Amino acid sequence: MKAFSQNDIQTAQSFLTQLVDVIQEDISGSTTRRKYQVFVTGGVGPGITSSLFQTVYDQDFTLQTANPVLDLTVGLFHTGSSVYLVKTGEESTGRLLFPSSSVMMREKVDIYKEMAKSLLGDSDRAFYAPFENVNADNSKDNTRTGNSTGASAGTAEFLGGYGSKTRIDEAIFMTFKRLFVRDGMKKETFAFKMYTTASLNGTDFVSGTNLSVTSELGSSIFTDANSSDTDLGAPVGGRVGEIVNSSNTNSKVGLVFYDRGIVVLDARKVLSGAQHVTGVIASMNANNPNSVGLGKSIIGDPKPGKSGNPDARFIPDLFVSASVDDIVDHLASCRFSSGSLTSATFQNKTSINSTLYFARANADEFNYSSNTTFLDTNGNINVIDAAARQDGSQRSFSFVTKVGLHDAEGNLLAVAKLSRPVEKNPEKDITFRVRLDF
Repeated sequence: MKAFSQNDIQTAQSFLTQLVDVIQEDISGSTTRRKYQVFVTGGVGPGITSSLFQTVYDQDFTLQTANPVLDLTVGLFHTGSSVYLVKTGEESTGRLLFPSSSVMMREKVDIYKEMAKSLLGDSDRAFYAPFENVNADNSKDNTRTGNSTGASAGTAEFLGGYGSKTRIDEAIFMTFKRLFVRDGMKKETFAFKMYTTASLNGTDFVSGTNLSVTSELGSSIFTDANSSDTDLGAPVGGRVGEIVNSSNTNSKVGLVFYDRGIVVLDARKVLSGAQHVTGVIASMNANNPNSVGLGKSIIGDPKPGKSGNPDARFIPDLFVSASVDDIVDHLASCRFSSGSLTSATFQNKTSINSTLYFARANADEFNYSSNTTFLDTNGNINVIDAAARQDGSQRSFSFVTKVGLHDAEGNLLAVAKLSRPVEKNPEKDITFRVRLDF
C-alpha cells in the first residue's frame, strides 16, 4: 500500500452533449399532453376549470414509461397593454380587478411574475427582446404610444411600441424538464418550428373557426443562432440568449435561458396577433349560445346578434378572454402542427467532474503478490525456471490486474480493474491513472 501525494491527485471537467428532438405529435397530441385542473371559478354558469400549465410527454402520459419533456403556459405583464386596458381597478393590497368577460387574468399575471422572479430576480421586472435586464419600475421603456382601440376585454390593445426595446407583454413559456436539459442547453443548438398564421380567417363560425384547426401555412423557424457571439450578462437565471427568426436574424422574438432550460417567447412576434380569431372557449356563461354548451361562448363570431366580439383577434382578445387551457390547447394543437416531424430540437450539456489519481509504482515497488500461489509450500517464491532458482538469476515479478483506493484507515473504497494484466518487475516504473467521474 502506498499513500498519494498532492501531486498524484488532479481534477478535471469534461462535457457530454445529447441531441433532444421533440416531435410535433408529442406537443399536439391529446394523449401526450397532460392537463391539471387546478383552477376553478365560481359565479355565473357552471364555472371554468383550467390548468395553469400543461405538460408534454414523449408518449401516452398514462404509461409508466412516459417521460415529461416540457411544460407549456402563458403569462401577461402586469402593466402591459393586454392588462392595462382591461382591468377595472386595483385594491389597496395590489390585487388587480377585472370584468367577468376576461378569464384567469390574475393567474396569467402571476405566472409572468413567477417567471420574472426566477429568471430576472424581481417579480416586477419584464422580459425584453432584445434582452435587457431593466429596473423593476420599467421606466426605461414604459412610454406607451398610439391610441387604444377600446377598453373592454374584446377590443383592448395599444397601437405602437415601447421605444427602442420591445417589452414582452404577452409571453409564451416553454420550460424543458431537467431530465432532458441536464446541466444546461448548448448555445446555438435550439430551434423550433411554429405556424405564425392561424389556419383560417373565415367570416362564419361554422365554417371559419381557426381556434381548433391545425395550421399548415405561415410556418417559421425560430432559433438562437449567433447567440454565442453576444455576451448578454449573467442574470439570476444564468446564461441567456436571444431567439431570432431564421429568415430575418434581426427580428428578436424571445429569449432562451440555457442553464434553466426555459424559453420565453413574445406572442406578438411568433403569432400573427392581429389575425381574426373564431372558436369556442370556456366562459362565465349560463346560456347555450349557438348550442355550443353551457359555460361556453364563441369568440369572434361575426354573425349579427350573436355572442362574442365580431372583431376579436388572437392578441389581445384570446389572451384576455380565454383560459390558460384554451390558449395552450390552441398553441399546442394548431401552431406546432401534427405529425412525425421534429417540432423543437436542442443539444443538452452534461458536466462530468473527474478526479484523477496517479498510482505510481517505482522499480522496487509492487514486484510481489499477496496471492497465495505466489509462494510454494516452503514459503519460497514460485519461479518459472527451476534452474534459475539455483543460480539466483530468477527475479521476482508480478502482474497487476487491479488498483485499489483506500481511505486513511486502510478501508477499501474503490477498485479499478485493468483491461489486461500488466507485468511489473524491478526494471520498470509504471504509473496507473485511475479516473473517478461524478
